[in-house]
Amino acid sequence: MSQGSAPLFESHISCLELIHRGKVRDMYAVDDEHLLMVATDRLSAFDVILPDPIPGKGEVLTALSVFWFKRMRNVVLNHTSRVSVDDAVSIPAEREPLRGRSLVVRRVKPLPLEAIVRGYLIGSGWKDYQRTQTVSGISLPAGLRQADQLPEIIFTPSTKGEVGEHDENVDFEWVVNKVGKDLAEQVRDISLKIYEKGAKYALKRGIIIADTKFEFGVDHAGDLVLIDEVLTPDSSRFWPVDEYQPDMSPRSFDKQFVRDYLETLDWDKEPPGPKLPADIIEKTAARYREARDRLIG
Repeated sequence: MSQGSAPLFESHISCLELIHRGKVRDMYAVDDEHLLMVATDRLSAFDVILPDPIPGKGEVLTALSVFWFKRMRNVVLNHTSRVSVDDAVSIPAEREPLRGRSLVVRRVKPLPLEAIVRGYLIGSGWKDYQRTQTVSGISLPAGLRQADQLPEIIFTPSTKGEVGEHDENVDFEWVVNKVGKDLAEQVRDISLKIYEKGAKYALKRGIIIADTKFEFGVDHAGDLVLIDEVLTPDSSRFWPVDEYQPDMSPRSFDKQFVRDYLETLDWDKEPPGPKLPADIIEKTAARYREARDRLIG
């Protein structure tokens, strides 16, 4: 991540057709087989895009995703391609802001769900547990505390809301009804495998991955493909091992820091999102950099 690069809230590429602006990523058509995926510095919290970018965030997300895509190649196919950004974007001035934050990826058909894996009881999972002692239809033992490690890792999918919509936790049967039993089981089993492998690696580098979200698609051959981002501070909760203790929301390397700040405001979690103070932006950027440095140096 280049410390001097200007924050990128929104990309503009005149030589390519803009397909979609998501919460963080802008997607452009390259050709019939490929898309350009740009990780901006936008930050969304509670499914609302905040007005202030986090400098360098998109570069951190891209570096970590590329790192994990490579490490998980023996577990599942991914959507990275051999086409470079230089090949895809012909105008040098438009190409420069994309360096380090863009990938040309294969076009696949995205699955309409978020594949969430939890190793610890936190966030919406903790809220569900307090109400029903279950998470996504999975019964858990009584007496668990906030941020406790779960007896075993669990697959707790959610709906995939459009920008501005809230995702909702669903049970495994919902996934089966959406994509069929075989594909649902494949998504669940591979999600658990990626999380387990990634969490073991991170633990050796002083990071607990409390939970994470994966996205998948299906390619032309009908194979399951890992897409979007993998085990980043945006898609996961990263906690420092040496500061972890249950019965509280641990300090984190991810946007949970921003969420915790937003919880102190009188804001209804609906758009527009509130502006962030300079020190919150700076500390959040530093946390993203530290997560990357711990994991990949």
